[in-house]
Amino acid sequence: MTDQLSTTDAILAEISFDPAGLVPAIAQQHDTGEVLMVAWMNADAVRETLFTGQVCYWSRSRQALWRKGESSGQTQQLVEARIDCDGDTLLLLVDQTGVACHTGRRTCFYRAVRDGKLVTISEPAVDPADLYGG
Repeated sequence: MTDQLSTTDAILAEISFDPAGLVPAIAQQHDTGEVLMVAWMNADAVRETLFTGQVCYWSRSRQALWRKGESSGQTQQLVEARIDCDGDTLLLLVDQTGVACHTGRRTCFYRAVRDGKLVTISEPAVDPADLYGG
């Protein structure tokens, strides 16, 4: 346990958190390369993710740790964490269970600019009301 803590502290020391103590994290499906979502992590979220293997973010709206899938069941298992060259962005290679987006889509990047217009390129796979009991 002590070795894991010291290793985690060394990793955290390499991350450049912003003045609010946050770093952006890109979640990418490990086997397909599909970009699923972007969220924020603080040091506690990074620590928990590295320790448990279940991805945890920081919810800026709730000002609390957000364990991906805790209310929807749509979890992310960490396969590998990467830190960019400046240490100010994380890339999380994950195994996504179900959909990643709160809209019920596989990815949050379901809109594209094509021919100068914003178009929807992915419809919901799951009704959000079914995910969140609404």
